[in-house]
Amino acid sequence: MLRAVRPSFPILALTAILALLPLTPALAQPAEDAPRLHELEFDWARDGVITGSAAVLWISSEALFKSDLAPATCRWCDRAPDGTDRLNRLDRWGRGLAGNTEASRHRAGHWSNIIGFGVLPAGVMGLQYAVGRGSDSPSRFFAQDATIILESAMLATLANQTVKFLVGRERPFVHVLPEDQKRLTDQPSDNNLSFYSGHTNLAFSLVVSAGTVAALRGYENQAWIWAVGLPLATSVGLLRMGADKHYLTDVATGAVMGAAFGVAVPLLLHGRTGGVESSAARRSPTAARLMPVAGARMAGFSGVF
Repeated sequence: MLRAVRPSFPILALTAILALLPLTPALAQPAEDAPRLHELEFDWARDGVITGSAAVLWISSEALFKSDLAPATCRWCDRAPDGTDRLNRLDRWGRGLAGNTEASRHRAGHWSNIIGFGVLPAGVMGLQYAVGRGSDSPSRFFAQDATIILESAMLATLANQTVKFLVGRERPFVHVLPEDQKRLTDQPSDNNLSFYSGHTNLAFSLVVSAGTVAALRGYENQAWIWAVGLPLATSVGLLRMGADKHYLTDVATGAVMGAAFGVAVPLLLHGRTGGVESSAARRSPTAARLMPVAGARMAGFSGVF
């Protein structure tokens, strides 16, 4: 007959530690208390049609029909009938940001294109992917998020193009030219499309829609989208003024309108429809199933991992 073995002090200590482990917050957090992400209303057919239609209308109006749709002469000229300059004080002050030389204005315009159509869109999408994956979101979320962001941007851009054609404000660099030289610019069809800034409108619609979608999803570290995106979007507007392509009121209106679409489209078309556990929570249904086991002859623990 085997002799009974009394538990030694190390075994008792181990048993006590194992008994206390479930009280550790990191291990004992029930699954139902884990941070939840949110499903958003989304339909590939509906949102694909909206995004694609807006993109086709914008691109065709820009590449194919611009010379027919853009006003040949300004409707908003900032001049009195006798030719007196009536540019408001705010825009007159804002023109101080314009480059002093043709080279500097060209450089500002070049960088506004690089940042507005390249760096910022790529950065926004990259940050959206990063914060989503950092929150252990399901893999399908990023494709939906990207589509919502593009949908917001395309609708904002189409609205901007419509307003430009209707308002017909003369661009700053055209405004200062003698009347007989205004038709000699590189792109005469673009002379009277100053209000409101399309580059700024697009930049803010991308950043704000990405931030709004991240907030609706419940992503962690979503502040990075705002912290990086808003300064970049602002720089696009300032560069457009530096290129003498837009007045301050054009850029400010573009920022407001882009931000409005960036908030409205996700909220109105893609509200929350329910919660979903993060990938980590689904992989680990419980983190508090650690059970101490002790007896006269053994001490240990069992659990579900």
